[in-house]
Amino acid sequence: MKFKTLGILLIVSVLVLVPAAVSAQDTVSSASQPTNDDQLVKALGEDGTWIIIFNEDYSTDKELVMEGEFKNRDEVDRKLALYASDSDHNVTERYTLEAPKITVKSPQARFQNGTFVGDVYVESNNFALNGFTVDGDIYFETKEAKATFTINGGTEITGDLINNF
Repeated sequence: MKFKTLGILLIVSVLVLVPAAVSAQDTVSSASQPTNDDQLVKALGEDGTWIIIFNEDYSTDKELVMEGEFKNRDEVDRKLALYASDSDHNVTERYTLEAPKITVKSPQARFQNGTFVGDVYVESNNFALNGFTVDGDIYFETKEAKATFTINGGTEITGDLINNF
């Protein structure tokens, strides 16, 4: 009788705790660390993750699209992280991503602490470059996209800012 009672309690506990744990993770997604073109395209896509992290330089002949709305700590956020950092969040290494172009459709997207070689097409609002280098032109597809664009922390753009509207 004791084992039957313990078994029922265990089953009830699992049924109560598992849904609670799953719902607590709904706004949390792990980082993508792509190492090939298929992984990169998926990571940047609507079914990707809020943060895409590189651990080395990467080059592709694919035209990339960053799309979808993601949350980080319950805030809309999307980040392309081309750097490594230490336990105190100091940047220890910067990486380069090279592609013919990347189109940014995700709201609140930011490129941080690295270099993109190619052209950037901005369709979304609140796009930011933080300590980042763009070795190419940046094209704004709407007035709002350009008006909400920000540059921070030593960002460099080797090309032009071009209005496509």
